[in-house]
Parts: sequence; structure tokens; C-alpha cells
Amino acid sequence: MDGNPRIAASLGTEDILTDGHTALPGIGPFSILCGTHQRNLITSLHSTRLPTIPFLPTMSPFLGGWLFFCMLLPFSPGVQGAQEYPHVTPEQIHLSYLGEPGTMTVTWTTWAPARSEVQFGSQLSGPLPFRAHGTARAFVDGGVLRRKLYIHRVTLRKLQPGAQYVYRCGSSQGWSRRFRFTALKNGVHWSPRLAVFGDMGADNPKALPRLRRDTQQGMFDAVLHVGDFAYNMDQDNARVGDRFMRLIEPVAASLPYMTCPGNHEQRYNFSNYKARFSMPGDNEGLWYSWDLGPAHIISFSTEVYFFLHYGRHLIEKQFRWLENDLQKANKNRVARPWIITMGHRPMYCSNADLDDCTRHESRVRKGLHGKLFGLEDLFHKYGVDLEFWAHEHSYERLWPIYNYQVFNGSLESPYTNPRGPVHIITGSAGCEELLTPFVRKPRPWSAVRVKEYGYTRMHILNGTHMHIQQVSDDQDGKIVDDVWVVRPLLGRMMYH
Repeated sequence: MDGNPRIAASLGTEDILTDGHTALPGIGPFSILCGTHQRNLITSLHSTRLPTIPFLPTMSPFLGGWLFFCMLLPFSPGVQGAQEYPHVTPEQIHLSYLGEPGTMTVTWTTWAPARSEVQFGSQLSGPLPFRAHGTARAFVDGGVLRRKLYIHRVTLRKLQPGAQYVYRCGSSQGWSRRFRFTALKNGVHWSPRLAVFGDMGADNPKALPRLRRDTQQGMFDAVLHVGDFAYNMDQDNARVGDRFMRLIEPVAASLPYMTCPGNHEQRYNFSNYKARFSMPGDNEGLWYSWDLGPAHIISFSTEVYFFLHYGRHLIEKQFRWLENDLQKANKNRVARPWIITMGHRPMYCSNADLDDCTRHESRVRKGLHGKLFGLEDLFHKYGVDLEFWAHEHSYERLWPIYNYQVFNGSLESPYTNPRGPVHIITGSAGCEELLTPFVRKPRPWSAVRVKEYGYTRMHILNGTHMHIQQVSDDQDGKIVDDVWVVRPLLGRMMYH
């Protein structure tokens, strides 16, 4: 300690630590702020070592001359590390696209209030000339510790389509490192490439290293994460969620990371999911849609059919929104022919478990009580082309299907002008629950089944051709499924 040698003498050398920290009896971690001199003395006291009682009588100079002018403050890292601001350094940085051309939204977390600013430009090094500001909102996890996070959101605007940008986020109290992203192109005449998967955990995220490499090589324009994150984001008072968001940062800070909720997000009414992600629309990311090149992509929640205690009215509310959105999408189908959906729990699957998709009248497919707000009829009515699902920890591609009947385009080319939607289940990105086995005999509507870790690549070449591949992480990136879906520009709404 500096300031007065009598203090050190009165405390005793056994209680002065090598880093200048001390401990007083009966008082936990605290700081002393002294004002008897012209300069303040801030000494952080956070040792658990307690001096022996006999030294107390020798402390009269301290008590008489110092304690009168000192305040005992609860120890806070914010005081101790005032020059480093450790709690306001951004982490868990990720991007999303809210649907407005020329924009990108940056979301991140801090552990104390701070300004929300993004600095960006086109040069990898050197100054970042552009500034954007946003807002921060406190999120209190529902666990027993009631941990508080500050979620920051800033939307960058007037971006040049297809241009590469460098950015960092934070405030003068602490900045992130620099990241790069490419602004999405405008219009319909380009060919988006996406990574698609679900069911990725903080433990055993087998597909993540390859996803990181592919992202760094510029293979994708966006990511679709089809529900189930971290396993679970609320676990350990949301620390598992923090760990997962840090793990995906190398991917999510470079690409729009678009999501839908799964069953593993349901705790505290999906509060971690709603708080941590920034999706389009005004439904807290539970359901929304956006346009990408020649495709209209719809994300929705299958979970409203299962967690009824959060509100049965949500089933009808989402269903009405879906129908309205599909009607609008069909009016714009000449410009954007493809309609793609993503929801967590499948309508169909051939896995060897007791999940909803193994039932003939699955709830997602047929609705409540087998007749209320089922999605298969709705999606078929409006000519949905491709339906992505997850939940089953495997990969399965179905033949074009409606009501358990196969509607292949032809025997030679089943996915050319198919007469029903194509379903793909891609839930094998990797989590602690491992892979899900299949029943031994494939169903007549099941075209390909892969019980290996991996993820799906989708290339929307133009308004008529779409290329889908499944990458096996177990086989070092081998393509284990490869299919083209081809549909004509005209007559897309109706299946004949």
C-alpha cells in the first residue's frame, strides 16, 4: 500500500499480499476509498486471508486518522478494473438481416451498461470511417441467480450490395476485435448460398469446425439454424447459452445467422432465444419471413403446438400470419419463385423414437386434435417448394409428398417439376444427445437417410433450379446426398 507506512505496520506483514491487496477481519471483499490526501487512494481488498485478532489494538492510527475519511465499498471488478472495463468488452457477436436491403444488424452482449456503437469501413486495417449507433436492453435470465446480460443491437444502413466490410462493435469503454462480412446483394438476379442445420450444442458441435472453415473461405451468404441451440441456453443460469454464443461467433459474426425456435429453447417462455437473437418482424423471432435473391424464406415456431401453457392463442395467431404471408409471397412469385420454410419439428420422419413426426397424425402436420391449424394442407395449398426441419439428430430427404402419398415429377427425375413439397430434415450438426437411429425398414416416402454428423448446403441458382447437398463430418466433408430441385417459373402456386 502506498500513502502511509503506519497502515502497513499496523496490519502486519503477514497480511500484506505481494500484489498489494489486504484483508480485514469480518469484512468480505471490499475496497477502501480514502480522501485525506489530495489524491485518492483506491486499494482493492479481495484476499480471503484474515489477520489474527491480536493486531486490532495496534490499529488506532488507522482507525483514528484514516477510517474517518474512508468509505468501505463492496468489492466490485468495475472498481478494481476501472481502467480495463472488463464487463463492457463485447462478446457473443453475431449478425442478422432484418429484411431491409442495404442493411445488416449487429448484436452482442456485455455485462454492464455501455453505449452501443459499430464502427465500420472497407479497409481491413486502418481507420473505420463510418459509425452507427443503436440500443441496449437488459436481459435477466430466469434462473435462480437472475443473471443480468446487456444485449446490444445496431443496424448498419446504406451498405453497398455485395461489398465487403470490416467492423468492430462496442464503445469507448471496450471494443471487440475486427470482423468481416459481405453485404447481401439486392434484387432477385443472383444465386444465394446457405448453410442449413439444426440441433447444435455447446458440447459435441461436430459440424462447427467445418462450418467455420467453409465460412472463412466465403462459401455462404447466410446461415439457417433450424432450432435447438446450446442444449440449453438457459442451463447453468444461462452460462451454457453464453458459451454457445461464443462458440458460433467465428461463423455468426461473419454471416447473417437466421434462426427459428426449437423445443430446447422453451424454458422461461423462450426468453433466452427471444433476447439473444435479432430477427425480422415484431414477433420476437418466433415467426418471420425475409427475401433472399429469388427466394422467400419463412421461419416459424412448431413449438406453439406443444407448449400450450405459454398460450394456445399463439397457434392460431401464427397460422393466420403464415397464411397471410404465403398469400403475399404468391402475389410476388414471378419475381421470387421459391418459397422455403424452416420449422424445428418435422411433419414426417422415419426415426426409431417416439417423437411427434413418427405418428401418423403428427401435430405439426394435422394440427391440434388432428384438425385445427395443421400446416401440411396450408403449405400444399400455397405451393411451398421446400420445407426444412430438424429435431431428429440425423439427415433425411423425403420424396415430394402430400398426405403420405409420393408425388415425384417422374420416375427418372423425381425432383424435376415435383407435384408436392420437398421435405429435408437436417438435425445432425452435433450435440450432447448424439445421433438418432432410424427404423430398420425405410418408409416408402423416404428417399435418403444418413446417420452421420454434418450439415446441409443449399445453392439457389436461379428461379427454377436449386442445388442441395449434405456434407458428412464423419467422412471428412464428403458429400453424402446431392439433389437438384427444378420447378418451372409459371404455375408455381398449384401442385397438379
